[in-house]
Amino acid sequence: MMQTKVQNKKRQVAFFILLMLWGEVGSESIQYSVLEETESGTFVANLTKDLGLRVGELASRGARVVFKGNRQHLQFDPQTHDLLLNEKLDREELCGSTEPCVLPFQVLLENPLQFFQASLRVRDINDHAPEFPAREMLLKISEITMPGKIFPLKMAHDLDTGSNGLQRYTISSNPHFHVLTRNRSEGRKFPELVLDKPLDREEQPQLRLTLIALDGGSPPRSGTSEIQIQVLDINDNVPEFAEELYEAQVPENNPLGSLVITVSARDLDAGSFGKVSYALFQVDDVNQPFEINAITGEIRLRKALDFEEIQSYDVDVEATDGGGLSGKCSLVVRVLDVNDNAPELTMSFFISPIPENLPEIIVAVFSVSDADSGHNQQVICSIENNLPFLLRPTVENFYTLVTEGALDRESRAEYNITITVTDLGTPRLKTQQSITVQVSDVNDNAPAFTQTSYTLFVRENNSPALHIGSVSATDRDSGTNAQVTYSLLPPQNPHLPLASLVSINADNGHLFALRSLDYEALQAFEFRVGATDRGSPALSSEALVRVLVLDANDNSPFVLYPLQNGSAPCTELVPRAAEPGYLVTKVVAVDGDSGQNAWLSYQLLKATELGLFGVWAHNGEVRTARLLSERDAAKHRLVVLVKDNGEPPRSATATLHVLLVDGFSQPYLPLPEVAPAPAQADLLTVYLVVALASVSSLFLFSVLLFVAVRLCRRSRAASVGRCSVPEGPFPEHLVDVSGTGTLSQSYQYKVCLTGGSETNEFKFLKPIMPNFPPQGTEREMEETPTSRNSFPFS
Repeated sequence: MMQTKVQNKKRQVAFFILLMLWGEVGSESIQYSVLEETESGTFVANLTKDLGLRVGELASRGARVVFKGNRQHLQFDPQTHDLLLNEKLDREELCGSTEPCVLPFQVLLENPLQFFQASLRVRDINDHAPEFPAREMLLKISEITMPGKIFPLKMAHDLDTGSNGLQRYTISSNPHFHVLTRNRSEGRKFPELVLDKPLDREEQPQLRLTLIALDGGSPPRSGTSEIQIQVLDINDNVPEFAEELYEAQVPENNPLGSLVITVSARDLDAGSFGKVSYALFQVDDVNQPFEINAITGEIRLRKALDFEEIQSYDVDVEATDGGGLSGKCSLVVRVLDVNDNAPELTMSFFISPIPENLPEIIVAVFSVSDADSGHNQQVICSIENNLPFLLRPTVENFYTLVTEGALDRESRAEYNITITVTDLGTPRLKTQQSITVQVSDVNDNAPAFTQTSYTLFVRENNSPALHIGSVSATDRDSGTNAQVTYSLLPPQNPHLPLASLVSINADNGHLFALRSLDYEALQAFEFRVGATDRGSPALSSEALVRVLVLDANDNSPFVLYPLQNGSAPCTELVPRAAEPGYLVTKVVAVDGDSGQNAWLSYQLLKATELGLFGVWAHNGEVRTARLLSERDAAKHRLVVLVKDNGEPPRSATATLHVLLVDGFSQPYLPLPEVAPAPAQADLLTVYLVVALASVSSLFLFSVLLFVAVRLCRRSRAASVGRCSVPEGPFPEHLVDVSGTGTLSQSYQYKVCLTGGSETNEFKFLKPIMPNFPPQGTEREMEETPTSRNSFPFS
């Protein structure tokens, strides 16, 4: 169950493939041939013509030649792209005794991916002579042996094949023997010595012959071995094996020393002539994997077997008795395949990095093989299930690794892919190869600001080139595609001089104020900033930047009233009878700053007589602090401090002149016509002098009139009892409530004489609650003709 779950986690190829041997060439493949040992660089074929391609297409499509095991037997000419030998080829090394020696290969073209099947046949040349395993052979033959008796001899080996291989055997001239050339089942040729004439030990106890092996080359090559024949005395019987042919099957993974088979021979003679010893006859000490016990006939492994190298062995066993007579049998040992070879993976093509946003990109091309056979040779290829890649079988044992869809480098920039090849043998063997695929960047992401809008605060009166803030944008791409350049975009308000207000560092997004900002002129402005990457094509985005100018308390309060700046101060007239809290005037000031920097407070800084006047801190009203008396000076000079709430605070002063009067009345003064500027000042001075003289005269006349009225009232009260004069500080002729034009004494007038102004000011300030006389008195007063419309300026 666990194994099933693990397999479900992998994407497997939907079918099993039986790997075909590389020597098997499809009917559509192109076959080339070359003699072995041909020099490197020799021309083999014009692939462009043979494959029907355009001139230069092999180069433009990145043609490659792929052999099994990634061996490069062929190469392309860099100029013509003809197929050339890359190295000297040794047929015997490449194919051994297999004939024909065919090396399959594939021609791989990219963009688009395409395969062509081809093969290279390596033809044999006669570069090897036959060789015997031993330089001498010893034969013991009884003198009573009858003619026609056959004696097997050790065969020679020739690495060449075909006509260049071993063809026949001969023996040196002699009267007793000739040699026969026999063929074994696998095609190899071995010699047999035939007795033609009986031997006579007394006549010739020993013979020496030369055995010659010849190949079919031109000229032929040969190898020799000396045969020493000993003629034995009478020994009636030769050893005989129970079977002429023994067969055994041995798994290739059998341990050394394991028993293969036991052979047995009998000799009917008695004594030493009946004792049999065993030996392997056709013995190649280098390649022979078996050994035999001379007494028991047990054949055991002395060297590991490999099914992939040799599938069967033909062994000759010799049994020799004590008299030197011998008998022979054959043993065929078949090697059984076991799953002892893990699959092999050969990477033929691999590309990394691969571009993002493109589907079904070929990442790798590889071949798989397994040296085992049958079921052990069947394999499954797979990769992890959670990867956006697919394995697709192509020709023969080739696979391509392709992307399942478009990749996104910003989501994942690198993939570690493990390709697993598992065979179906028991136990299952597997091979894994890991590759790292990197995804290259495509400029598919625009820069993104960390904020959609930025708010920057700048205090006014800043120094030029002040760093006021920064904007930042990031790009999810990489390399030059992620390098961001900042710029100011054209303002939407065409009247905003953006180019003279701010600048931006194109590399890091730092913003700078180009000039000193004035809050009173510009409280805020906004603009757009662009971020553009350096990819192709370039992508960009923008963000809004708001700059708020902070007030820096750079403006002192400005006094609107009373007028300052060197002009003659206004004089405020205050009656001595004014109550405490009486409003003398109001200092009016403004501040060009804003917020708390524009909050104004007022205080009395200097005064002619302290404690007589006070200033309200929040509205600037100047009021009397106590009752006025005759002892108080008539003229007072007040200095009012106007201070804002900034840090540090700024201030201004207003100077007031206050004149205390015992009482006054003044009719409405119509404003004179505005004279031309040069003559108006002089004319105004004349008017002021006349007005002052008139007021003084009126005041004196009023006092005299008041005294006369008082005297008159007393006289009438004493004689007639009809005259009653009200008490008050002002003359009676100024009292009028009938609305005929004379102002009531209950109103105060302010006379502001400003030498520097163009007009005289006569302002009504404040009503005082009237103290009306009795009705009768009013009627009497109305009868006085001098009380109507009296004003000294007529």
